Amino acid sequence: MSNELFSSITVGDLTLPNRMVMAPMTRNRANQDNAPNSLNVKYYQQRAKAGLIITEASQVSADGVGYPATPGIHSDAQVAGWREVTDAVHTEGGHIFIQLWYCGRISHPDLLPDNHAPVAPSAIQPEGSAITFEGLKPFITPRALETDEITGIVAQYKYAADMAQKAGFDGIEVHGANGYLIDQFLRDGSNHRTDRYGGNVENRMRFLNEVLDAVCEVWPEKRVGLRLTPENSFNSMSDSNPQTHFAYFITQLNPRKLAYLHILEGDMVSKQRHLNYRSLRDRFEGIYIANNAYDKTRAEEALRNGDCDMVAFGVPFLANPDLVYRYQNDLALNEADQDSFYGGDEHGYTDYPFAK
Repeated sequence: MSNELFSSITVGDLTLPNRMVMAPMTRNRANQDNAPNSLNVKYYQQRAKAGLIITEASQVSADGVGYPATPGIHSDAQVAGWREVTDAVHTEGGHIFIQLWYCGRISHPDLLPDNHAPVAPSAIQPEGSAITFEGLKPFITPRALETDEITGIVAQYKYAADMAQKAGFDGIEVHGANGYLIDQFLRDGSNHRTDRYGGNVENRMRFLNEVLDAVCEVWPEKRVGLRLTPENSFNSMSDSNPQTHFAYFITQLNPRKLAYLHILEGDMVSKQRHLNYRSLRDRFEGIYIANNAYDKTRAEEALRNGDCDMVAFGVPFLANPDLVYRYQNDLALNEADQDSFYGGDEHGYTDYPFAK
Protein backbone atom coordinates (compact mmCIF):
# COMPACT_ATOMS: atom_id res chain seq x y z
CA MET A 1 0.00 0.00 0.00
CA SER A 2 1.37 3.40 -0.94
CA ASN A 3 2.40 5.72 1.86
CA GLU A 4 2.08 8.81 -0.34
CA LEU A 5 -0.96 10.11 1.52
CA PHE A 6 1.15 10.59 4.64
CA SER A 7 4.20 12.15 3.02
CA SER A 8 5.01 15.82 3.46
CA ILE A 9 4.42 18.36 0.71
CA THR A 10 5.42 21.96 0.08
CA VAL A 11 2.50 24.28 -0.70
CA GLY A 12 3.73 27.76 -1.51
CA ASP A 13 6.25 28.40 1.25
CA LEU A 14 4.56 26.05 3.74
CA THR A 15 5.71 22.51 4.45
CA LEU A 16 2.69 20.39 5.32
CA PRO A 17 3.12 17.08 7.17
CA ASN A 18 0.73 15.06 5.01
CA ARG A 19 -1.46 15.35 1.92
CA MET A 20 -4.80 15.11 3.72
CA VAL A 21 -6.89 18.29 3.54
CA MET A 22 -9.88 18.94 5.76
CA ALA A 23 -12.44 20.20 3.26
CA PRO A 24 -14.51 23.32 3.95
CA MET A 25 -17.84 22.28 5.47
CA THR A 26 -20.63 24.61 6.54
CA ARG A 27 -21.81 23.62 10.03
CA ASN A 28 -24.03 26.60 11.05
CA ARG A 29 -22.72 26.92 14.58
CA ALA A 30 -21.46 30.52 14.72
CA ASN A 31 -22.83 33.16 17.10
CA GLN A 32 -25.69 35.51 16.18
CA ASP A 33 -23.12 38.14 15.18
CA ASN A 34 -21.60 35.54 12.84
CA ALA A 35 -18.51 35.27 15.04
CA PRO A 36 -16.84 31.93 15.85
CA ASN A 37 -17.15 30.72 19.43
CA SER A 38 -15.48 28.29 21.83
CA LEU A 39 -17.26 25.32 20.27
CA ASN A 40 -15.77 26.20 16.88
CA VAL A 41 -12.34 26.48 18.49
CA LYS A 42 -12.59 22.95 19.85
CA TYR A 43 -13.89 21.57 16.54
CA TYR A 44 -10.95 22.83 14.50
CA GLN A 45 -8.37 22.10 17.17
CA GLN A 46 -9.50 18.46 17.27
CA ARG A 47 -8.76 18.14 13.54
CA ALA A 48 -5.43 19.97 13.47
CA LYS A 49 -3.47 16.88 12.36
CA ALA A 50 -4.81 17.37 8.83
CA GLY A 51 -2.05 18.50 6.51
CA LEU A 52 -4.19 21.58 5.87
CA ILE A 53 -7.53 22.73 7.26
CA ILE A 54 -9.73 24.83 5.00
CA THR A 55 -12.40 26.44 7.14
CA GLU A 56 -16.09 26.51 6.48
CA ALA A 57 -17.05 29.25 4.05
CA SER A 58 -16.98 32.66 5.73
CA GLN A 59 -18.73 35.68 4.28
CA VAL A 60 -16.68 38.72 3.32
CA SER A 61 -19.43 41.16 4.32
CA ALA A 62 -22.92 41.27 5.80
CA ASP A 63 -24.21 41.46 2.21
CA GLY A 64 -22.59 38.12 1.44
CA VAL A 65 -24.56 36.06 3.98
CA GLY A 66 -26.61 33.17 2.62
CA TYR A 67 -27.39 30.96 5.62
CA PRO A 68 -28.07 31.37 9.34
CA ALA A 69 -25.25 31.05 11.89
CA THR A 70 -22.38 31.03 9.40
CA PRO A 71 -19.15 32.82 10.38
CA GLY A 72 -17.90 35.99 8.74
CA ILE A 73 -14.49 37.64 8.50
CA HIS A 74 -15.36 41.32 8.29
CA SER A 75 -15.89 42.53 11.90
CA ASP A 76 -13.63 42.86 14.92
CA ALA A 77 -15.70 40.30 16.85
CA GLN A 78 -15.34 37.81 14.01
CA VAL A 79 -11.58 38.39 13.83
CA ALA A 80 -11.31 37.84 17.59
CA GLY A 81 -13.29 34.60 17.36
CA TRP A 82 -11.23 33.31 14.45
CA ARG A 83 -8.00 34.28 16.26
CA GLU A 84 -8.87 31.81 19.00
CA VAL A 85 -9.39 29.15 16.32
CA THR A 86 -6.08 29.80 14.55
CA ASP A 87 -4.15 29.96 17.83
CA ALA A 88 -5.61 26.61 18.88
CA VAL A 89 -4.79 24.97 15.54
CA HIS A 90 -1.25 26.36 15.57
CA THR A 91 -0.74 25.12 19.13
CA GLU A 92 -1.36 21.62 17.77
CA GLY A 93 1.11 22.19 14.92
CA GLY A 94 -1.57 22.56 12.26
CA HIS A 95 -2.08 24.88 9.28
CA ILE A 96 -5.34 26.61 8.47
CA PHE A 97 -6.68 28.66 5.53
CA ILE A 98 -10.01 30.51 5.64
CA GLN A 99 -12.44 30.21 2.74
CA LEU A 100 -13.80 33.61 1.60
CA TRP A 101 -17.44 33.56 0.55
CA TYR A 102 -20.14 35.74 -1.01
CA CYS A 103 -23.40 33.89 -1.58
CA GLY A 104 -25.02 36.18 -4.16
CA ARG A 105 -28.38 34.89 -5.36
CA ILE A 106 -28.23 31.95 -2.92
CA SER A 107 -29.60 34.07 -0.11
CA HIS A 108 -32.84 35.71 0.98
CA PRO A 109 -33.89 39.20 2.13
CA ASP A 110 -34.49 37.78 5.62
CA LEU A 111 -30.74 37.21 5.94
CA LEU A 112 -29.51 40.51 4.49
CA PRO A 113 -29.17 44.08 5.85
CA ASP A 114 -32.40 46.08 5.54
CA ASN A 115 -33.98 43.01 3.92
CA HIS A 116 -32.57 43.96 0.56
CA ALA A 117 -32.73 41.57 -2.37
CA PRO A 118 -29.81 39.24 -3.07
CA VAL A 119 -27.58 40.26 -5.96
CA ALA A 120 -26.20 38.21 -8.85
CA PRO A 121 -24.65 38.63 -12.29
CA SER A 122 -28.12 38.32 -13.83
CA ALA A 123 -31.69 38.46 -12.58
CA ILE A 124 -32.24 34.70 -12.80
CA GLN A 125 -34.17 33.04 -9.98
CA PRO A 126 -32.52 29.82 -8.80
CA GLU A 127 -34.65 26.77 -8.15
CA GLY A 128 -35.07 25.67 -4.57
CA SER A 129 -35.36 27.31 -1.18
CA ALA A 130 -33.24 29.51 1.04
CA ILE A 131 -32.59 28.45 4.63
CA THR A 132 -33.65 31.29 6.92
CA PHE A 133 -34.04 31.64 10.68
CA GLU A 134 -37.76 30.99 10.13
CA GLY A 135 -37.21 27.90 8.01
CA LEU A 136 -37.21 27.28 4.27
CA LYS A 137 -38.41 30.05 1.95
CA PRO A 138 -38.36 30.00 -1.87
CA PHE A 139 -35.44 31.76 -3.50
CA ILE A 140 -36.42 35.08 -5.01
CA THR A 141 -35.28 36.61 -8.27
CA PRO A 142 -32.01 38.40 -7.46
CA ARG A 143 -31.16 41.91 -8.54
CA ALA A 144 -28.59 42.02 -11.32
CA LEU A 145 -25.52 43.95 -10.23
CA GLU A 146 -24.85 47.23 -12.00
CA THR A 147 -21.44 47.30 -13.63
CA ASP A 148 -20.14 50.00 -11.33
CA GLU A 149 -21.23 48.07 -8.21
CA ILE A 150 -18.87 45.17 -8.83
CA THR A 151 -15.74 47.03 -7.74
CA GLY A 152 -17.36 47.51 -4.33
CA ILE A 153 -17.76 43.76 -3.87
CA VAL A 154 -14.17 43.21 -4.97
CA ALA A 155 -13.15 45.68 -2.25
CA GLN A 156 -15.07 43.59 0.29
CA TYR A 157 -12.96 40.56 -0.61
CA LYS A 158 -9.81 42.62 -0.13
CA TYR A 159 -10.99 43.87 3.25
CA ALA A 160 -11.86 40.33 4.36
CA ALA A 161 -8.42 39.12 3.21
CA ASP A 162 -6.84 41.79 5.41
CA MET A 163 -9.02 40.76 8.35
CA ALA A 164 -7.96 37.14 7.78
CA GLN A 165 -4.35 38.18 8.28
CA LYS A 166 -5.29 39.89 11.54
CA ALA A 167 -7.04 36.68 12.62
CA GLY A 168 -3.80 34.70 12.24
CA PHE A 169 -4.65 32.47 9.30
CA ASP A 170 -1.88 30.85 7.26
CA GLY A 171 -3.64 31.76 4.03
CA ILE A 172 -6.98 32.15 2.28
CA GLU A 173 -9.04 30.16 -0.19
CA VAL A 174 -11.26 32.11 -2.58
CA HIS A 175 -14.60 30.31 -2.88
CA GLY A 176 -15.30 30.22 -6.61
CA ALA A 177 -17.55 27.18 -6.42
CA ASN A 178 -20.91 25.58 -5.61
CA GLY A 179 -23.18 28.16 -7.17
CA TYR A 180 -22.13 31.18 -5.12
CA LEU A 181 -21.31 34.61 -6.52
CA ILE A 182 -17.98 33.96 -8.27
CA ASP A 183 -19.31 30.70 -9.73
CA GLN A 184 -22.44 32.57 -10.85
CA PHE A 185 -20.21 34.84 -12.94
CA LEU A 186 -18.11 31.98 -14.35
CA ARG A 187 -20.90 29.79 -15.68
CA ASP A 188 -23.09 30.78 -18.59
CA GLY A 189 -26.23 29.22 -17.12
CA SER A 190 -26.29 31.98 -14.47
CA ASN A 191 -24.42 34.77 -16.27
CA HIS A 192 -26.39 36.39 -19.11
CA ARG A 193 -24.68 39.78 -18.89
CA THR A 194 -23.84 41.82 -21.97
CA ASP A 195 -21.25 44.13 -20.36
CA ARG A 196 -17.57 43.39 -19.77
CA TYR A 197 -18.48 40.81 -17.09
CA GLY A 198 -20.53 38.55 -19.36
CA GLY A 199 -20.60 36.80 -22.71
CA ASN A 200 -17.31 35.08 -23.58
CA VAL A 201 -15.07 33.18 -21.17
CA GLU A 202 -12.66 36.09 -20.78
CA ASN A 203 -15.45 38.39 -19.63
CA ARG A 204 -17.05 35.80 -17.36
CA MET A 205 -13.69 35.29 -15.62
CA ARG A 206 -13.15 39.02 -15.11
CA PHE A 207 -14.81 39.16 -11.67
CA LEU A 208 -12.73 36.23 -10.40
CA ASN A 209 -9.57 37.83 -11.77
CA GLU A 210 -10.38 41.11 -10.05
CA VAL A 211 -11.01 39.32 -6.75
CA LEU A 212 -7.71 37.44 -7.05
CA ASP A 213 -5.88 40.67 -7.91
CA ALA A 214 -7.38 42.34 -4.85
CA VAL A 215 -6.67 39.63 -2.28
CA CYS A 216 -3.15 39.18 -3.66
CA GLU A 217 -2.45 42.80 -2.78
CA VAL A 218 -2.87 41.65 0.84
CA TRP A 219 -1.52 38.10 0.71
CA PRO A 220 1.33 36.74 -1.41
CA GLU A 221 -0.01 34.54 -4.20
CA LYS A 222 1.66 31.50 -2.62
CA ARG A 223 -0.76 31.85 0.33
CA VAL A 224 -3.91 32.10 -1.80
CA GLY A 225 -5.86 29.05 -2.98
CA LEU A 226 -8.94 28.81 -5.18
CA ARG A 227 -11.84 26.37 -5.23
CA LEU A 228 -13.83 25.60 -8.40
CA THR A 229 -16.65 23.17 -9.24
CA PRO A 230 -16.83 22.75 -13.03
CA GLU A 231 -19.89 20.50 -13.29
CA ASN A 232 -21.64 20.79 -9.92
CA SER A 233 -25.35 21.48 -10.41
CA PHE A 234 -25.87 22.31 -6.73
CA ASN A 235 -27.68 25.62 -6.22
CA SER A 236 -29.35 25.43 -9.64
CA MET A 237 -26.12 25.79 -11.63
CA SER A 238 -25.31 24.82 -15.20
CA ASP A 239 -22.87 25.55 -18.00
CA SER A 240 -23.08 24.86 -21.72
CA ASN A 241 -19.53 23.46 -22.06
CA PRO A 242 -17.80 23.05 -18.70
CA GLN A 243 -14.87 21.00 -20.02
CA THR A 244 -13.83 23.72 -22.46
CA HIS A 245 -14.75 26.70 -20.32
CA PHE A 246 -12.96 25.49 -17.17
CA ALA A 247 -9.95 24.39 -19.20
CA TYR A 248 -9.68 28.05 -20.20
CA PHE A 249 -10.18 29.34 -16.66
CA ILE A 250 -7.58 26.97 -15.22
CA THR A 251 -4.99 27.73 -17.89
CA GLN A 252 -5.41 31.45 -17.22
CA LEU A 253 -4.63 30.90 -13.54
CA ASN A 254 -1.12 29.56 -14.14
CA PRO A 255 0.78 32.88 -14.25
CA ARG A 256 -0.52 33.68 -10.77
CA LYS A 257 1.46 30.92 -9.00
CA LEU A 258 -1.35 30.34 -6.49
CA ALA A 259 -0.85 28.08 -3.48
CA TYR A 260 -3.21 25.49 -4.97
CA LEU A 261 -6.27 24.80 -7.07
CA HIS A 262 -9.01 22.90 -5.22
CA ILE A 263 -11.47 21.10 -7.51
CA LEU A 264 -14.68 19.32 -6.58
CA GLU A 265 -14.73 16.55 -9.15
CA GLY A 266 -18.25 15.71 -10.27
CA ASP A 267 -21.76 16.71 -9.30
CA MET A 268 -22.87 16.70 -5.66
CA VAL A 269 -26.51 16.37 -6.73
CA SER A 270 -26.47 13.59 -9.33
CA LYS A 271 -23.34 11.94 -7.87
CA GLN A 272 -22.13 11.66 -11.47
CA ARG A 273 -18.75 12.62 -12.89
CA HIS A 274 -18.69 13.37 -16.61
CA LEU A 275 -15.67 15.63 -17.16
CA ASN A 276 -12.09 14.59 -17.80
CA TYR A 277 -10.56 15.88 -14.58
CA ARG A 278 -7.12 14.52 -15.38
CA SER A 279 -7.11 16.82 -18.40
CA LEU A 280 -8.04 19.78 -16.19
CA ARG A 281 -5.44 18.76 -13.61
CA ASP A 282 -2.75 18.60 -16.30
CA ARG A 283 -3.53 22.17 -17.36
CA PHE A 284 -2.71 23.52 -13.90
CA GLU A 285 0.98 23.97 -13.16
CA GLY A 286 0.69 24.13 -9.37
CA ILE A 287 -0.64 22.04 -6.48
CA TYR A 288 -3.95 20.35 -7.36
CA ILE A 289 -6.31 19.27 -4.56
CA ALA A 290 -8.92 16.67 -5.53
CA ASN A 291 -12.25 16.55 -3.70
CA ASN A 292 -15.53 14.61 -3.74
CA ALA A 293 -16.25 11.31 -2.00
CA TYR A 294 -12.65 10.17 -1.68
CA ASP A 295 -11.75 7.47 0.81
CA LYS A 296 -8.27 6.27 1.73
CA THR A 297 -7.98 3.69 -1.06
CA ARG A 298 -9.20 6.00 -3.79
CA ALA A 299 -7.01 8.84 -2.50
CA GLU A 300 -3.86 6.71 -2.52
CA GLU A 301 -4.61 5.51 -6.04
CA ALA A 302 -5.15 9.08 -7.26
CA LEU A 303 -1.85 10.21 -5.71
CA ARG A 304 0.04 7.25 -7.18
CA ASN A 305 -1.37 7.98 -10.63
CA GLY A 306 -0.48 11.65 -10.43
CA ASP A 307 -4.16 12.65 -10.65
CA CYS A 308 -3.67 15.09 -7.76
CA ASP A 309 -1.13 16.32 -5.21
CA MET A 310 -3.43 16.38 -2.18
CA VAL A 311 -6.90 15.06 -1.37
CA ALA A 312 -9.64 16.89 0.54
CA PHE A 313 -11.91 14.84 2.79
CA GLY A 314 -15.24 16.18 4.03
CA VAL A 315 -17.55 13.83 5.93
CA PRO A 316 -14.68 11.54 7.04
CA PHE A 317 -13.05 14.50 8.85
CA LEU A 318 -16.42 15.66 10.17
CA ALA A 319 -17.01 12.35 11.94
CA ASN A 320 -13.38 11.46 12.70
CA PRO A 321 -11.32 14.22 14.32
CA ASP A 322 -8.36 11.81 14.27
CA LEU A 323 -8.84 10.79 10.64
CA VAL A 324 -5.10 10.99 9.86
CA TYR A 325 -4.32 8.53 12.68
CA ARG A 326 -7.16 6.20 11.69
CA TYR A 327 -6.05 6.10 8.05
CA GLN A 328 -2.41 5.59 9.03
CA ASN A 329 -3.37 2.60 11.17
CA ASP A 330 -6.20 1.21 9.02
CA LEU A 331 -8.73 1.69 11.80
CA ALA A 332 -12.50 1.69 11.41
CA LEU A 333 -14.18 5.08 11.04
CA ASN A 334 -16.96 6.65 13.08
CA GLU A 335 -20.26 6.82 11.24
CA ALA A 336 -21.41 10.36 10.52
CA ASP A 337 -24.69 11.55 12.01
CA GLN A 338 -26.33 13.42 9.14
CA ASP A 339 -29.07 14.87 11.34
CA SER A 340 -26.47 16.97 13.17
CA PHE A 341 -24.56 18.27 10.14
CA TYR A 342 -26.13 21.74 10.26
CA GLY A 343 -26.78 23.74 13.41
CA GLY A 344 -27.12 22.55 16.97
CA ASP A 345 -24.65 22.12 19.81
CA GLU A 346 -21.67 19.87 20.46
CA HIS A 347 -23.63 16.74 19.48
CA GLY A 348 -22.39 15.58 16.10
CA TYR A 349 -19.80 18.37 16.14
CA THR A 350 -17.16 17.98 18.84
CA ASP A 351 -18.32 14.76 20.53
CA TYR A 352 -17.18 12.20 17.94
CA PRO A 353 -14.82 9.79 19.75
CA PHE A 354 -11.12 9.49 19.05
CA ALA A 355 -9.69 6.02 18.41
CA LYS A 356 -8.18 4.41 21.49
